[in-house]
Amino acid sequence: MRFEFKVLTASLLLSISAGAAFAAEPIKIGVTGPYTGGSSSMGVSMRDGVRLAAEEINKSGGVLGRQIQLIERDDEAKNERGVQISQELINKEQVVATVGYINTGVALASQRFYQDAKIPVFNNVATGSVITHQFNAPEFKESYVFRNAAHDSIQAPMIVDEAVKRGFKKVAILADSTNYGQLGREDLEKALDKKGMKAVAVEKFNIKDVDMTAQLLKAKTAGADAVLTYGIGPELAQIANGMAKLGWKVPIVGSWTLSMANYIDNSGNNGEGARMPQTFIQDPNTPKRKAFIDAYLTKFKPKNDRIDSPVSAAQGYDSIYLLAAAMKQANSTDGVKIREALEDLKTPVEGVVMTYEKPFTKDDHDAITGNMVVMGEVKGGKVVYAYPEDQKAAGAARKKETAAVTTK
Repeated sequence: MRFEFKVLTASLLLSISAGAAFAAEPIKIGVTGPYTGGSSSMGVSMRDGVRLAAEEINKSGGVLGRQIQLIERDDEAKNERGVQISQELINKEQVVATVGYINTGVALASQRFYQDAKIPVFNNVATGSVITHQFNAPEFKESYVFRNAAHDSIQAPMIVDEAVKRGFKKVAILADSTNYGQLGREDLEKALDKKGMKAVAVEKFNIKDVDMTAQLLKAKTAGADAVLTYGIGPELAQIANGMAKLGWKVPIVGSWTLSMANYIDNSGNNGEGARMPQTFIQDPNTPKRKAFIDAYLTKFKPKNDRIDSPVSAAQGYDSIYLLAAAMKQANSTDGVKIREALEDLKTPVEGVVMTYEKPFTKDDHDAITGNMVVMGEVKGGKVVYAYPEDQKAAGAARKKETAAVTTK
């Protein structure tokens, strides 16, 4: 009898232990981005912002009593690599969601696997306007693609407005040959058309190009008084450096990627004055932002106390808090329930970009609207506010425009 009691007790304890172990299994979240190559300024900053948020949440008890486990993969900014990673994260790692995607082309090639698996995928950097419309109704009943980055239908009009405000009448467009560059070019041309303008030159370049002389000469010969850009840091630096070699200096206004460290560092003095839309500038103008910046600098120790891509880090950080809020509200890690919660978040989520109040609906999966974006400028080797009034207002709470319309 005593032996049977011991066996029963041991079995019961083993069962309880196994149950506790099962309940404590971590919540796996994929993190995909380019951590090597020309896009790595964005990818590494995003990943580190994600790491910081996950660490904070885990120290506070995790989500639903479970710790977040990040499953990180380097997609190398390659579409085919992104496709491979998405299938691995879904089928092998069994993630409940994935955050990341820096490059528009990688996102468009890869996120369909999450759509098919009914697992939310959170674009926290990629800005191609079509990204959150890839699975629109009526063809698709639900979309599992979300984003908290300023899409190009916001950025392109801002870039054109900046050029017009400053009196430029003959602008040239230089855009890279990727999906990101060419979709951005189309958005710029649409924005110019609405102003009754047309670019005097439209030139294309490839990733890793180091000589922009031919493109710049065409723009110069056409009489361009400003250059509008869509590309990433290393090639954008070659545009600034190429201008210097030609002895031709006109303002550069482009997409948010002009804020990348490898643009600022590789162009040096030649890159000063470039302007670009920004959702986040490394300025501790609120307690939340100060805490984020201090924690990031302490943990990752970037060169010169400058985050390589502040926008990427901040949006990466916020995306984890948004997902955590959705899982908590849903009381589940089921993909369908997470999606439903994201589309109707009951409680505001305080992020570093903004406080997210009802950031998504069933028909709108873009959290960022135009009123949350300001113009930044490269000055003294870092990005600062281009306009004093934006800096002065930066500490005020920013909320999503409820009547915002996202353009396909």
